[in-house]
Amino acid sequence: MPIVLKSPAEIERMATAGALLTEVMDQVAAAVRPGVTTAELDRIAREGILERGAKPAFLGLYGFPASVCASPNEVVVHGIPGEKPLREGDIISIDAGLFYQGYAADMARTFPVGRISEEAARLIRVTEESFWKGFEAARPDARLGDVSYAIQRHVEDAGFWVVREFVGHGIGRQMHEDPQVPNFGRPGVGPKLRPGMTLAIEPMVTLFTAPVVVLDDGWTASSGRGNLAAHYENTVAITESGPRLLTGRR
Repeated sequence: MPIVLKSPAEIERMATAGALLTEVMDQVAAAVRPGVTTAELDRIAREGILERGAKPAFLGLYGFPASVCASPNEVVVHGIPGEKPLREGDIISIDAGLFYQGYAADMARTFPVGRISEEAARLIRVTEESFWKGFEAARPDARLGDVSYAIQRHVEDAGFWVVREFVGHGIGRQMHEDPQVPNFGRPGVGPKLRPGMTLAIEPMVTLFTAPVVVLDDGWTASSGRGNLAAHYENTVAITESGPRLLTGRR
């Protein structure tokens, strides 16, 4: 499918959607603590989205049964919220999306649950840093491979592993549009970045190299016991003056 370029007015609508989703993620972040269940975090997100006049984007998407993906510890993405309480020392990735006035926003964060190990904290930090490396590379007339390479290089320089099985994506009137946005690749290749492109850039990183396996529920994607995973995502617009953050804060 062709890459859909957005008008400045459409990007403003997406920025409004992104600001609402950022508020919801803040609510979820404030609730993360030992003893809370991921089902409760899902409820907080769903109610926060609806209270803002928006629609949960994930609920029912391809049959997904919840409003957020809640992925603890070795789960990379697409964890289904449930009733098992989080424990001190866990990490939890929350991926959330919404539709507002016909446009989507998508973001993910990995949060510590109480006090976590130095290794887990470094994994979370490097994953976030790698997003910003990709963001800075997302300039008009650059290539998509420049973004992918910037993310991969930062992660691998830190001694971690970039997940290959899942990638970012275009976003707009649909949650998933072209192009795919890998977190690994070669500079100078791929589609040229043009003003009006809107992308969900989302590094997914694990402690060490391992295949990601989807469990029997058809959703939960695990990197294997003991192999912690972190996820950091924002919706980004390419503009004449450079990349523009549509979710989150810098």
